[in-house]
Amino acid sequence: MKRIFSVLMIVIAAMSLSSCSYNSMVKMDENIKSKWGQVQNDYQRRADLIPNLVETVKGTANFEKSTLTDVINARAKATQMTVDPTKLTPETIQKYQAAQGQLSTALGKLMSITENYPTLKSNESFLALQAQLEGTENRITVARKDFNDAVQEYNGKIRSFPANLTAKMFGFSEKGYFQADAGAENAPKVKF
Repeated sequence: MKRIFSVLMIVIAAMSLSSCSYNSMVKMDENIKSKWGQVQNDYQRRADLIPNLVETVKGTANFEKSTLTDVINARAKATQMTVDPTKLTPETIQKYQAAQGQLSTALGKLMSITENYPTLKSNESFLALQAQLEGTENRITVARKDFNDAVQEYNGKIRSFPANLTAKMFGFSEKGYFQADAGAENAPKVKF
């Protein structure tokens, strides 16, 4: 009887130490889902701009078809990849990031090749789309940072004592971060 009473007291003490942690963990989890929604929204905006960009390039320049095909295929792969906001594990974030990274690489190649086409560089539609795309890339960067900040706060909360007891009892698990793309630590080489 004493043993059951002791165990019960330990559980009650643990619950009282972390009773308010549950609600804050729920709020933090919802914040992460909201930030993830914004990340997806900004990536979708980029994906929506790409067909207009490709059509403008096609109409203005006798362009390398393989580059346009790469952009179109990368966009298709990136828009097919979806992540359930309740399953933001490091693995799922990496897969999503890899799909988006392929699209970024293809767009980068498209933008660098356009330098060889003076007609395209002076086309108002192309310049407007390019500016919108650059603005969208900035939005993506901000959204990813906001998401990582929310994940850091949440992960820190669920790993801290006594909140970690509540987190384990109610199944709160660590979320994944966006990380720099492979090779991002190397400065790009510029050749003229």
